[in-house]
Amino acid sequence: MDKRRVVVVAYANTELLDVACVTSAFAMANLISERELYELRVVSPGAETISCDSGLQLLAHQSLESVRGPLDTLLITGGTGYEAAAADTRLVGHVRRLARESRRVASVCVGVSVLAAAGLLDGKRAATHWRYADQLAQTYEKVTIDPKPIFIREGNVATSAGVTSALDLTLAFIEEDLGAELARWVARALVTYLQRPGNQAQMSMFTAAPPPEHDVVRKVVSYIAGNLSSDLSASTLAAQAGVSERHLVRLFVAHLGLTLGKYVRQARIEAAAQLLASSDLPVARVATRCGFGSAETMRQAFVDRFGIPPSRFRATQVGVAG
Repeated sequence: MDKRRVVVVAYANTELLDVACVTSAFAMANLISERELYELRVVSPGAETISCDSGLQLLAHQSLESVRGPLDTLLITGGTGYEAAAADTRLVGHVRRLARESRRVASVCVGVSVLAAAGLLDGKRAATHWRYADQLAQTYEKVTIDPKPIFIREGNVATSAGVTSALDLTLAFIEEDLGAELARWVARALVTYLQRPGNQAQMSMFTAAPPPEHDVVRKVVSYIAGNLSSDLSASTLAAQAGVSERHLVRLFVAHLGLTLGKYVRQARIEAAAQLLASSDLPVARVATRCGFGSAETMRQAFVDRFGIPPSRFRATQVGVAG
């Protein structure tokens, strides 16, 4: 088998984890296979030493300008230097050139801005770190920026969210290239999840935002979190809050951007996902504890939310230290 040439493009103020998650996973695939399946090169403009966000310095293997195709994978890192990188016409031009000579192209975090500046995402949906999504959506109007998924595949272009989601994307690449068994061994060696689905949310609804400021909404949210297996109908929750059903629904839409029913469903799905990942409870027990009427109801909710059933979700989430 020919070596797969992987080129990781870094620049001043790159996030080191964006580089390491990719290179370490591919290198581990080489180590486990006892073959150089992937030839890894970290490059920078002018082969300059890369000053990372952490303050550490990273030596480039060669200059971006000297790289020639064909390549298997071209990947652009993120980091606080992303705006300067996207504004660097020479850097963007070389990325555009190499993209034409690559089997697949990818970015991590705000590295998506370089792909967007190169016109490689026009008319496409792309992932990025939730913190920068609004800004990038305003800057690159031809790209549909989605802050929710861990990674997105659009043809031969893949974009991933912040930092460690690069590991999920790289595991997906390894599975695609060389099979699920090797990807599982790489995940075990790195002591990480087997592989989170690309459409899994970047952040939990329980940690993504501070508690709602409105007293009634905060009270009901707290009640929902503590009573997922109970009756959480609009009438019950309105009675708990001491307001009308209609008023409570209006408050949830105004303060959380979700209807009451959708919030309850999302809370139950996330709680079930956490139980599936952290316990060995049977799926039916998880469904009961999280307030789903049946295992089938939970299965449909997971398919709608993640695109996979609970059993498959659990298989991708189980810790793999052993």
